[in-house]
Amino acid sequence: MTKRKRYSAEFKAKVALEAIREELTTAELAKKYDIQPTMISGWKRTAIENMAQAFTGQATAEPTISAAEVGKLHVKIGQLVVERDFLLEASSLIPGTGGKKRLWCNLCFVPVT
Repeated sequence: MTKRKRYSAEFKAKVALEAIREELTTAELAKKYDIQPTMISGWKRTAIENMAQAFTGQATAEPTISAAEVGKLHVKIGQLVVERDFLLEASSLIPGTGGKKRLWCNLCFVPVT
């Protein structure tokens, strides 16, 4: 089975810009860069559709999280860890489990065998 090739955003933009300029045909660009003409057409269409966003003046940065929100999340994580540990301890008392404690992965909260 062959793996799909991934192209960087810079490469896609470069090829799309050349396609928009129309100095070469789509078929010629496909041969030049050794990619499918349909990919070039899709990249060109996407570039044209999203071109207006470059002039909106709005930042596309990730929304910032305040320190208060981070604090709330830390409190919630602490609460969940305490609850998990309590339930883990309680589950070891259930008959049929052999009194064995199970180890848990702290990152993904799943039992480790």
